[in-house]
Amino acid sequence: MKHWTEGFDEDADEPLVRPYTITGGRTTPERDDLTLITLVTAVSAVSSETGHGLRRMQPEHRTILALCKRPLAVAEVASALNLPVSVTKILIEDLIEADQMRARPPLAFAPAGGFPDMTILEAVRDGLRNL
Repeated sequence: MKHWTEGFDEDADEPLVRPYTITGGRTTPERDDLTLITLVTAVSAVSSETGHGLRRMQPEHRTILALCKRPLAVAEVASALNLPVSVTKILIEDLIEADQMRARPPLAFAPAGGFPDMTILEAVRDGLRNL
């Protein structure tokens, strides 16, 4: 996907559109549960009521829905959009409020109050050594 500024002449007289215009002027997300590793997934069924709302969304909203047919981390979505994470969180928040997307925290790596399984750590170590 191309970056939203691609194709603009840097010396042009016209100022570039700032990312906050994509978010309707919002600069910070209201939700504090969206972290870089929060997994987000698009809801597969679109009702006629929510379908009308999709037409009023930004193109970035539609791109997020297309990307998130399988679970992705917020950081991965931001990278694919080539937008700041804060802007991406606001767009994801819009989709969650419109019941078009679900978010869930990542699964715990270690059991509660314990240490992670050593076989997993060893597999990660071996995989990194093989790179």
